[in-house]
Amino acid sequence: MARNPFLLGFLLVFCIAIAEAEYIKYKDPKQPLNSRIKDLLSRMTLEEKIGQMVQIDRSVASPEVMKKHFIGSILRGVVNVPPQKDSAETWINMVNDLQKGSLSTRLGIPFIFGIDAVHGHNNVYKATIFPHNVGLGATRQVDVLHC
Repeated sequence: MARNPFLLGFLLVFCIAIAEAEYIKYKDPKQPLNSRIKDLLSRMTLEEKIGQMVQIDRSVASPEVMKKHFIGSILRGVVNVPPQKDSAETWINMVNDLQKGSLSTRLGIPFIFGIDAVHGHNNVYKATIFPHNVGLGATRQVDVLHC
């Protein structure tokens, strides 16, 4: 069986690249959580730490903003109500686009998406709305209150 020198050279370079790749503890799910957190924090700059503590309104969020400022959280709710009849697909695409910005940063930290939905998604088309506990109490259905 003849050996291909090009293939052997490629495999050698590939193996060396893998061997030299930096091990990143915070991305290893097998590591204890505290070790992962310490590793991640030790790698973060002050700007990245500040960005992770910030929650911005959806109206000012974009993939570019997420990447540039290392934003940790977005809120969509009371002030910035979603357009009526936004489909689930629209929401998924919006979040995925913003997440691409966050994941393209040096450390690849995903953002948290916050929704003002204490009583259900009353501003999302065809979403479930949960009654407030006062409303449940007014029904005099005591068993409902103990779920």
